[in-house]
Amino acid sequence: MEVDTPEAISLATAELVEAVLKDNALGVEEVISVMFTATPDLVSAFPATAARLGGLTSAALMCAQEIPVPGSLAMCIRLLMHAELDQPQSEVRHAYLRGAEVLRDDRRR
Repeated sequence: MEVDTPEAISLATAELVEAVLKDNALGVEEVISVMFTATPDLVSAFPATAARLGGLTSAALMCAQEIPVPGSLAMCIRLLMHAELDQPQSEVRHAYLRGAEVLRDDRRR
């Protein structure tokens, strides 16, 4: 993400949620809850608002702001999704989009 606008946060959130759902063959009805975090430079909108508008209407959603650590990735939204899965944790696919793949290069998409 290059700018802190409600539109950019909404698009980035939708892209991330969609990637996690698609990569794990999940429907929105299987999502129990989602915890979103945003870096301190993102303050114009809640990522959970975009997720709710994007179809996560039954899941519990929460947002938090990350602590400003020197050298951390800028303009980044993360999520921790809890869902009902039939596969073992070792088969769960994690999504690292755009520049975030540097956070965990052992699990590239």
